[in-house]
Amino acid sequence: MAKDIFHELVKNALQKNGWQITHDPLTLKLSKRNIFIDLGAEKILLAEKNSQKIAVEIKSFVGFSVLTDFYHALGQYQLYSLALANDYPDWILYLAIPKETYKILKSDDLLSELLDKLQIQYLIFDSENKDVLQWIN
Repeated sequence: MAKDIFHELVKNALQKNGWQITHDPLTLKLSKRNIFIDLGAEKILLAEKNSQKIAVEIKSFVGFSVLTDFYHALGQYQLYSLALANDYPDWILYLAIPKETYKILKSDDLLSELLDKLQIQYLIFDSENKDVLQWIN
């Protein structure tokens, strides 16, 4: 399985923000096949004495077209959401994308509307500063 070019960057940024990487990759069953989400992570919430668990699919958007990459990412996200709901129903799936890509998508009226209407959680990361910038639910 090939890792995204930003895999280690996002992994390190999550760790820097207090997340413990529990799976690299997170393997799920879909029908008779295995599928792989890039990362699984857990963060202990001391006030609640429990933990928050997330799965993160990382996308670099370095293909021929941001729009084509976005279509591909949306399809993967939907498929992974279904599998995650079956195997790990208390986990939240995030689509990790670079801030530059997020700005491009938000600058287009139709794509911006799609971003707002789709029920997708985004993790926006800064590839230069190597940090998580924003969590969008």
